[in-house]
Amino acid sequence: MAEAAQFQGTRSAPARRWLRSAATVALSVPLLTGLTQLPAAPTAQAKSTATGSRTVDVAINSLTPVSPTKNDTLTVKGTVTNDGSATITGGRIGLRLGPTLNSRSAIDTAAQRTGFSSAADGNEVGGKNGTVNIPSLRAGASDTFSLSVPIEDLDLGARGIYQLGVSLTGQTKNQPYRQVLGMERTFLPWQPSAVDRKTRLSFLWPLTSSTHLAAKTESDPQQTRIFRDDSLAGEIAPGGRLQQMVALGKGLPVTWMVDPDLLATVEAMTRSYKIQQPDGSTEAGKNQAVAKQWLDDLQKAVGSREVVALPFGDPDLASLAHRGKDVPGALGHLKSATDLASKTVETIVGVKPSTDFAWPVEGAIDTSVVDVATSAGAHNVITRSDSLHETGGLPYSPTAARPIGRGNTAVVADSRLSKGFEGDLARAEEATLAVQRFLAQTLMVTMQAPDRQRSIVVAPQRVPTAGQARTMAEAIAGLADARWTEPLDLGDAAKAKPDPSATTQVPGPGSYPGSLRREELPTRTFQDMQRAQNSLDRFKVILSQKDRVVTPIGNAIMRQMSASWRGDAQDATAYRDSVQGYLTDLSREVQLVQKSTQTLSGRSATIPVTVRNNLVQGVEGMKLVLQSSQPNRLEVDEEQTVRIEGGHSQSVKFDTTANANGTVWVTARLYAKDGTPYGAPMRFKVKVTEITSTVMLVIAGGVLLLVLAGIRMYTQRKRAARNALEAPLQESAAAPGAPREPAPGEQQGDVVPDTEPESGDASGAGEKVDR
Repeated sequence: MAEAAQFQGTRSAPARRWLRSAATVALSVPLLTGLTQLPAAPTAQAKSTATGSRTVDVAINSLTPVSPTKNDTLTVKGTVTNDGSATITGGRIGLRLGPTLNSRSAIDTAAQRTGFSSAADGNEVGGKNGTVNIPSLRAGASDTFSLSVPIEDLDLGARGIYQLGVSLTGQTKNQPYRQVLGMERTFLPWQPSAVDRKTRLSFLWPLTSSTHLAAKTESDPQQTRIFRDDSLAGEIAPGGRLQQMVALGKGLPVTWMVDPDLLATVEAMTRSYKIQQPDGSTEAGKNQAVAKQWLDDLQKAVGSREVVALPFGDPDLASLAHRGKDVPGALGHLKSATDLASKTVETIVGVKPSTDFAWPVEGAIDTSVVDVATSAGAHNVITRSDSLHETGGLPYSPTAARPIGRGNTAVVADSRLSKGFEGDLARAEEATLAVQRFLAQTLMVTMQAPDRQRSIVVAPQRVPTAGQARTMAEAIAGLADARWTEPLDLGDAAKAKPDPSATTQVPGPGSYPGSLRREELPTRTFQDMQRAQNSLDRFKVILSQKDRVVTPIGNAIMRQMSASWRGDAQDATAYRDSVQGYLTDLSREVQLVQKSTQTLSGRSATIPVTVRNNLVQGVEGMKLVLQSSQPNRLEVDEEQTVRIEGGHSQSVKFDTTANANGTVWVTARLYAKDGTPYGAPMRFKVKVTEITSTVMLVIAGGVLLLVLAGIRMYTQRKRAARNALEAPLQESAAAPGAPREPAPGEQQGDVVPDTEPESGDASGAGEKVDR
């Protein structure tokens, strides 16, 4: 930050003049007996042929105390290894005190410098314990050393950051003169008493991990959780990364940055759980006690410290901003993850967290990332000073809080301090340097503007290793006596009075680092999430116990946009596919049972359709609709309501009316109560044979009777009409009063009426027709 006006290195004008003179006498080096040595150029040769001041690898493995006071004794321990090809004789290890460093850039330069320079590295301190003799060190051999010097023997000034080094001088057969054969340097922050205006320091302590839970659960009433593997147990077991994070963080003045998904996953491990095997089978998990212990330790470690809950699953905000925000519904998942965060942490840890902070990956932001990060309710975006660059030429590191408009604040973490714990800090040499460098940088921040009290934030890597966690804890402990810093909660840092000269301009989308953009989650991630959400929405409406499905699958959907998937595209895709596949399998547990061809006999008949529910819970509010492809042949009754208990089947009967013989295709389909089709339709054939042979005979007989009755009526009418015409003729031919001859079989004096009276003639006499 604004280091251009400050000292950019450690080589002053006298040092440069010394280098020129050293080059002049380089050819006569064999004649020299002093310790002055020209810095050796880097070599591409193997360590076994190392020469000059790089012949010996010097490692400073510990320095105590890390920030000494006047009455302390400084102890430096480490190892020396002969990387050359010849035995070193007459060796001496000595402590060297270089000049004070006057800028943050100078600290960086000193940490990166190799080789030896008498002007920059200073002279040996000497004293009783300031040097150690090593008579002989064979090629490839190593030895240890320990140097102890009272602070008062160093003749340190009032305050400052000193370069502290350890060198090995000696000679070899090929170079028979005393010279510096190895050099290592670190930093000694010297602030013997407390300053008046201390730098307020907020250190974030991240508690995050990758996704460990599978989307699938067992179908038992307890919904036994299934883990993708058993790696989480190793992380929370004694000595594991997360166990170390909790144990080391206990008592430190830090702000806990917690992914609620991690807590929910460990809490699931406290109960019965299973572990997915490569062949698809599962085995019972056995680390319930480990999980319970870790959660108990976490509750005690957090205590009254500030806890910030990240959105559930730690979403990748930059990926969402650059690849997902235009996918319908994507931003809604961020809101859901934020809403779930507070409840999860408070339930499991018993502490009400803050959810007002968004933390993009590596603190890299642009305008689109800020817009997305604040869309779910957060008003503070944690960024880093290498993302929100200073443009005003400030000669000091400004306060972290910066107003960026719309009521939002950028909390700008210090880039040097935040990135100071990366790398392989499992090595004591690297860890010791990281601690001393951190302390030196914090003191330099305070010294930059001693009359200005500023608030500085440290946001380390999101998933520290156990070695990195130990190093961070040691560095924070080095500030415990609060001589130049004092702890500050992140929430208070966000509310601190901003520096009016600090930049507040958020960079545009084109400024986002290409290396980070290449690792972003693809657009397909958010499309798959929405597809799964749509499937879940369609499925849940039929369930009688929605939470059994909505909670685990909804959480699994949110996990798909976790920042932990960066750099692991193959595994991320497999996880997304598993979520959708499990949801599809669940929805298929409620289905129509395929029917064979149905034969209907009779004009009216019933068609049964069976619905099977293999879920543990019941389904309700569903409608079953039967539709005929030829209603003129086969008419189907109205839709039927379906409600089935878990693990049961239901046969739904539909009344039908057949109008003609033949084959008809019938389609059965389930619908949710909102009218949305559920599952695939089921089609089957119906053979309509309602007019059978017996029915045909009955109908034919009835028709014949009707025809015969008609013929009889017609015959009777004709006979009646004929009788009416013949009667006058018979009367005229007979004498008046003469008796008529009886018809055959007729007795004299009887009246024979018509046996079938015509319609409308109640008397039974024959119809009379007037002419």
